[in-house]
Amino acid sequence: MIAFPYDYFLVAWFAFALASTAYVAVDQFGNNPEPTVMKWGFILVTLYMGPFGLLLYVLADKEPRPGQHEEFTSPLWKQGVGSTIHCVAGDATGIIMAAVITASLGLPMWIDLIVEYIAGFSFGLFIFQSLFMKRMMGGTYWQNVKMSFMPEFISMNAMMAGMAPTMSYLMMGRDMRAMDPLELIFWGVMSLGVMVGFTTAYPFNVWMVKKGIKHGLMTERPEKEGGQQKDGGDGHGSHGGGHKMKSEATTPQLAALAGVTSFLLLTGMIVPGFSVNLRLSARDVDASI
Repeated sequence: MIAFPYDYFLVAWFAFALASTAYVAVDQFGNNPEPTVMKWGFILVTLYMGPFGLLLYVLADKEPRPGQHEEFTSPLWKQGVGSTIHCVAGDATGIIMAAVITASLGLPMWIDLIVEYIAGFSFGLFIFQSLFMKRMMGGTYWQNVKMSFMPEFISMNAMMAGMAPTMSYLMMGRDMRAMDPLELIFWGVMSLGVMVGFTTAYPFNVWMVKKGIKHGLMTERPEKEGGQQKDGGDGHGSHGGGHKMKSEATTPQLAALAGVTSFLLLTGMIVPGFSVNLRLSARDVDASI
């Protein structure tokens, strides 16, 4: 429903988002030499982040000239983008699906946030990381779940630490339409939340890539070129038999990151409740809408 001037902005935003996603999808599957899971990661993130997703793709991942993807994606900041893309694609998908379901069921916002966290973490860990990355990681499914748990926990905490307060403040603000999945502004808030979440998760992912506990961007060439699959320059390449990584992170470092990101997560989920009523649900504000 068009009710305020910013609704027209949202219409334009989603038009740009769809156009950006179409470009990334066509270029990824037509030209870019990387694993399929990363292709879908960029497509999903561009769908959620619109032109900013396209910008990340062009600056960090799109092969500028044939044969240059490995060298182009080698800088650590680009590897961090790839790691965060993979995190956000899986986690945000779970969060958005949960948000639609909880809003449709009329659950209050505080329960919504908890369900979204569980759904995002579960989808990211069990589907996007352990299942979709199984061929590259090389172990069994449950070995990959165990290996991916801590990196995913840190990434999800950092992402939700930014996304949760964004949703809480904007959905529980003056325009209560933001609580209704049938309204454009609901999807606008989700889109902005993903962008904020990407920003808060990015520095943690850069560190984890540097320490060898998360994958960054990778290159996958056709079999006729040797069947090689490599990271974009961090030295953890493989030749068809899995994509093993050697962690340089210490237990105290991981514990510190887990603790800090958990604190940020709890802050982002609890502090908005001091200013807005998180006990409301979409059904409670039907009259306001």
